[in-house]
Amino acid sequence: MSEEDKKPPVRPKPAAKKVVDEKALPPSPKQPVVDDLVTQLKGKLGERAVLEGYINQPNDHLPTLIISQEKWIDVLSILKNEPDLHFTYLQNASAIDYETHLEVVFHLHDLNRKERVAVKVKLDREQAVLPSASHLFAAANWNEREMYDLMGIHFTGHPELKRILLPDEWVGHPLRKDYVALDKEV
Repeated sequence: MSEEDKKPPVRPKPAAKKVVDEKALPPSPKQPVVDDLVTQLKGKLGERAVLEGYINQPNDHLPTLIISQEKWIDVLSILKNEPDLHFTYLQNASAIDYETHLEVVFHLHDLNRKERVAVKVKLDREQAVLPSASHLFAAANWNEREMYDLMGIHFTGHPELKRILLPDEWVGHPLRKDYVALDKEV
C-alpha cells in the first residue's frame, strides 16, 4: 500500500449558505386573541400586569403572555374564572432555566372554545419564589412540586411543597444549569 492510499480521502468543503431575504411573516390568525387577552388583563389589573403578549408561531400560533410576578395569581384567576375566557384546564406546567433567570410556564386550555394560551413568568435565579396556583388548578399541585424538586422554585402557599421525584436528603436541584452533582458517578 502506498503512502497515497493511507491518507484519508479529502472531502470537499461544504458550499457557503446562500443568504436568503427573510420576508416578514404574515400576521397570525391568533393575533386578535392575544391582543384581546392583553387588553382585558391590563384593563382589570393595570398596565404592569402583562409585560408582553405575542404569538408563538412555530407552536401552532399559540397566544403567549409574559406576566409580572406580582400579578401571577390574579392573571391565572381571571383566565380561569371569567366566563368569556374560561381557561379551566391546566394542560402543562413547566420551568426553564435560561441561566440569567428562571421561567415558569403554564399552558391553559379552554375546552369549550378549543383555545389555548401560554402564561409565563420570569423569576430571579437567587429568589425563585412564586405563589402557588394549586388552589386554582388541581394539576398544579404535583407540577409545582416537580418544579421545586428539580429547579428549586419555591411556591408559597402550596399545601405540601416537598420533593416528589428525588429523596428528601438530595442536595440541590438537578435541572438547573449550574447544578453540580456531589457524587461524580451520578
